[in-house]
Amino acid sequence: MCGRYTLFTPPEELETRFDATPTRPLSARYNCAPGQELPVVTNDAPEEFRFLKWGLVPSWADSESVGNDRINARAETVREKRSFADAYEARRCLVPSDGFYEWVDRGGDKQPYRVAFEDDRPFAMAGLWERWTPPTKQTGLGDFGSGGPSREQEPLETFTVVTTEPNDLVSELHHRMAVVLDPDEEETWLHGDPDEAAALLDTYPDDELTAYPVSARVNSPANDGPELIERVEA
Repeated sequence: MCGRYTLFTPPEELETRFDATPTRPLSARYNCAPGQELPVVTNDAPEEFRFLKWGLVPSWADSESVGNDRINARAETVREKRSFADAYEARRCLVPSDGFYEWVDRGGDKQPYRVAFEDDRPFAMAGLWERWTPPTKQTGLGDFGSGGPSREQEPLETFTVVTTEPNDLVSELHHRMAVVLDPDEEETWLHGDPDEAAALLDTYPDDELTAYPVSARVNSPANDGPELIERVEA
């Protein structure tokens, strides 16, 4: 799975790399976690970094909490699963990152590792996004105890990261990894037809990737500083 990642590349470099402008200031992130609003590039506004909540909430969901279990979508079933099929057809996105974390069980303790390109360059993970409108709420009691006028709720935009089989490097850490796109594949992922997009859901080779142990402080989303990406003794 992909449950945490980093994005500390300088904003100017990110804007150049993805040819996109943020809708709010970008800041260095060393522990991006589910439930947070994070920058993505969507197929309907590829010129912008928009901030969506991590954890996809399908349009048919009754509650926002549904997204807690949908931070990842399996590449093998993404076209069939009810939660993701519509988004796969019409709402794909790029999730910018410059590394992701995986945890290894070391006899009861889980040791986090960071996986990244050797030069820490940014890349795009394949993502899906969705727009969910919460059920309308009554504003109060009207005559004879009936509900007052309904109040329109603001739509919530969310995303998920697509995962696939790991390469040899990541397989030592976990049985899944994020779908990492080559730069020349990103346009097709955003705007290609479903079959063209499906051809991109493969495993990224490990030739240029590295993995190294980092502090267990990354376990808590409350921690988010550059010390989290420093190498430690496993």
